[in-house]
Amino acid sequence: MTATPTVRAAARRPGRPPLKHTARQPRRRSAVLTVVTGVMLVYAILPLAWLFISATKTQEDLLGTFGLWFGGEFALVDNIADTFTYQDGIFGRWVLNTVIYVVVGAGGATLLAALAGYGLAKFDFRGRRAVFAVVLGGIAVPPTALAVPTFLLFAKMGLTDTPWAVIIPSLVSPFGLYLMWTYSTEAVPNEILESARCDGAGEFRIFFKLALPLLAPGLVTVLLFNLVAAWNNFFMPLIMLKNADLYPLTLGLYSWNRQANTVGGDVVFDLVITGSLLTIIPLTVAFLMLQRYWQSGLAAGSVKQ
Repeated sequence: MTATPTVRAAARRPGRPPLKHTARQPRRRSAVLTVVTGVMLVYAILPLAWLFISATKTQEDLLGTFGLWFGGEFALVDNIADTFTYQDGIFGRWVLNTVIYVVVGAGGATLLAALAGYGLAKFDFRGRRAVFAVVLGGIAVPPTALAVPTFLLFAKMGLTDTPWAVIIPSLVSPFGLYLMWTYSTEAVPNEILESARCDGAGEFRIFFKLALPLLAPGLVTVLLFNLVAAWNNFFMPLIMLKNADLYPLTLGLYSWNRQANTVGGDVVFDLVITGSLLTIIPLTVAFLMLQRYWQSGLAAGSVKQ
């Protein structure tokens, strides 16, 4: 193939700078970026490594050996068995409570956020801007600032020390609503909705049959945020619940850890660490399984077509 005159002239120019990288010539690796990435990797992996190694130790090895190396006895299996049998197997009850709080709370919050976000994005009504301001205000207010008013309200209604005291506050997710609002604006074309309405489809049928599949990446993103928030929920159950049979995992492990500070209380640091290891496994699996949906959901709407 013969080069054009412009290319030949550019090639003959003295002192011509080298061509920039192309798709076939990848950018050179940055040593600084590699070092920073390695430091961040160690920062993220080191606590997990400590948690796993500590969960394999007995109570004596946990307090008398180096934290980042195994003890004299590999006691992981025994620790797991003791965790599920300690105090008449209440840890299993806490697992079941957490699953219920997550499925009902996080699942309900995701569905409500999808319905509300889709409605605000695709329907024009009076007061729409006011609702937008309220949603942004809800994002700005920290949950701890609403804890005492929420407790007083639930106490007046007689809902404290019940599962509803944990589930109902979890159903409200201003940040998830905002994400679904912005995602629905670009992900669901108005032309599809108009065509479905012309064919006689109702609004709920349009949402569940047409809009919901298009909202799947954003829906999974909101679900992951709500799942993590519900799974790690601690402060609200702390002020709402007194009955240990209703505790989630976070509050239950906290109560075990606090036993060491009470007179005559059992010191079960090995069970607390083993329970913490078991607690993070479902979240890790959820992120690994839904990672591709989560990444696509976060990037959606960032590029204007």
